[in-house]
Amino acid sequence: MTAARARRRIVIVGAGFAALTAVRRLRRRAPQHAIIVVAPRAEFVYQPSLIWLPTGLRRASDLVLPLQRFFARQRVEFIAARATGLDRERRLLLTDDGPVEYDALLIASGGRLLKSLPGIEHALPICGGIAAAEAIGERLAAMTGGRIVFGFGANPKQPAAMRGGPIFELLFGIDTWLRRRRLRDRFTLAFVNAASEPGKRLGDRAVQALLAEMKRRDVELHLGQPIQRFDADGVETAAGRVPADLILFMPGLTGPDWAGASGLPLSDGGFFDADPFGRVNGTERIFVAGDAGSFPGPDWAPKQAHMADLQARAAADNLLRSLDGESPSARFRHELICIVDALDSGMLVYRDERRAWMLPRLRLFHWLKRAFEWNYLRPYRG
Repeated sequence: MTAARARRRIVIVGAGFAALTAVRRLRRRAPQHAIIVVAPRAEFVYQPSLIWLPTGLRRASDLVLPLQRFFARQRVEFIAARATGLDRERRLLLTDDGPVEYDALLIASGGRLLKSLPGIEHALPICGGIAAAEAIGERLAAMTGGRIVFGFGANPKQPAAMRGGPIFELLFGIDTWLRRRRLRDRFTLAFVNAASEPGKRLGDRAVQALLAEMKRRDVELHLGQPIQRFDADGVETAAGRVPADLILFMPGLTGPDWAGASGLPLSDGGFFDADPFGRVNGTERIFVAGDAGSFPGPDWAPKQAHMADLQARAAADNLLRSLDGESPSARFRHELICIVDALDSGMLVYRDERRAWMLPRLRLFHWLKRAFEWNYLRPYRG
């Protein structure tokens, strides 16, 4: 049997966007190989729709998909465990349930939220998972009025490691929800950000449109002043205090909690440091895709599901080449595409290395976002 046709063990860490896209790509292109997925749970959380959970458009059961049947169809072995480190010499992924042998490794375990700002426990992050989104919904439902402060931060050592889009969507969605319930006049909505032009990575036109939309919705803007700390009843910025009854804030991102124990090279921001092919620098047969990685490219390159999918496809192709003794050749394109949803409408934003554009708020885009969710989840249902 040639090396190209030998059965190898490909281990994937994670069960999110990058991991599942890689599973499908690898199984289609290399049916002979064993694929082993290591993650805490055999379930997929569709995070882009967490924005709809606090206002009741989605329930947790709509967004959490069991993966047992998908794994069975793809002939994937699943190991319920958390990665804790690596033994590169023996090609072992170390986990809290024992070591897992690999011939090639794809890290797709996602990132985590930075919690370095003082008092961050007083803020609820919409991308903190199902529990955080449900907590926002419970707090919101219990309010009959008051001040809600929204905002997002960055990783100071890697400023591009942020996720601001969901906060804009949450802000616009809650505003729409309050207006539907005829409660908007009882609430003050405020937005805080250290940048004077938040969302700059989306492009100049998009930033101006977002700021105009916030002003149209009568949102207080507190821009250009770094956040110093959070309290139970407010946000302290360099310019003064912004009172709050509810704080909805997305911190910056960093790498997974086991990155430091992996022995692999990391970026300044704590992510696995990758080359343009998704290979972790200085390694053989170790690749990374999605929020766990730091990749060369433009400073606006997003941390979003679409990019994770693009990176996973390229990383999967290059991983297979590495098993065949060949050099990596597949590259992923840097592309940002999103619909900034407002519960009843949305703005479409696009950016790549040549152009950046946006289409204004239309009801159609809200329904397109819902249709995309339905279509994306089809392979993982049932």
